[in-house]
Amino acid sequence: MSLSESKTELWNLDVSVAQPKNDTAPAPDGTSSTNPVRGAFEHYVQPCVGELLGSALFIFVGCLSVIENTEGTGRLQPALAHGLALGIVIAVLGEISGGHFNPSVSVSVFLIGGLKIQLLFPYILAQMCGGMIGAGLAKVVSPAINYANSSGAAFNTVQAVTQIGPATVAEVIMTLFLTLVVCMGAVNGRTRSLLAPLCIGLTVTADILAGGAVSGACMNPARAFGPAVVANYWEYHWIYWVGPMTGALLTASFIRLLLGDSKIRVLLR
Repeated sequence: MSLSESKTELWNLDVSVAQPKNDTAPAPDGTSSTNPVRGAFEHYVQPCVGELLGSALFIFVGCLSVIENTEGTGRLQPALAHGLALGIVIAVLGEISGGHFNPSVSVSVFLIGGLKIQLLFPYILAQMCGGMIGAGLAKVVSPAINYANSSGAAFNTVQAVTQIGPATVAEVIMTLFLTLVVCMGAVNGRTRSLLAPLCIGLTVTADILAGGAVSGACMNPARAFGPAVVANYWEYHWIYWVGPMTGALLTASFIRLLLGDSKIRVLLR
């Protein structure tokens, strides 16, 4: 099954190509049957489970890389761990759910017409639950002293009011970069590429290396929410919602108005 064929079950960019799966097609034994339960399972349940599992695994690896970063590697260890983990889960689960694992990604993809409205909020809920599961598993396997010293991998970079502005702007820009790569590399017809998982993972790595000292380089409200719940650390938590969601809105605006192909763009179609 090709990338475009599988993802069009969830994405409705081109109705002439994106036909729903034919649940009345002949079965392997040559008989014809209708199975609406199977269709609902594959169109709604499987994608949400994929988002839950992928978010949990990605955030588990990301949190653990922060908690166990005791060897003086600075931002390199978390950057590589987050980027590699995200690229891998997108590659193996992207055919099922589209590989979002991030509420800001889901919002930007929805706004450019790449995700149906009935899946948007279930996706975000699955991602938030996955974040809590991943952060909880990281706590279970981590030494207590390392967990406490890192605030449970919750984002604690911002410690003063004077840091709020730079951190929020950094989150907006880094999330803009990430969601632009996702939307242009995996959704937009003219620029869609099989290298999208690699590009997305590398974008996360680059963002953490560049902006980790400014804001922690979250770019993902689920990645912020899970550790915050498990560690009960909420200092300046709102930054990691406002920044990424603003970046997602900017990405959707750029693609809808200027960069998207004729199926997505609203100007000069």
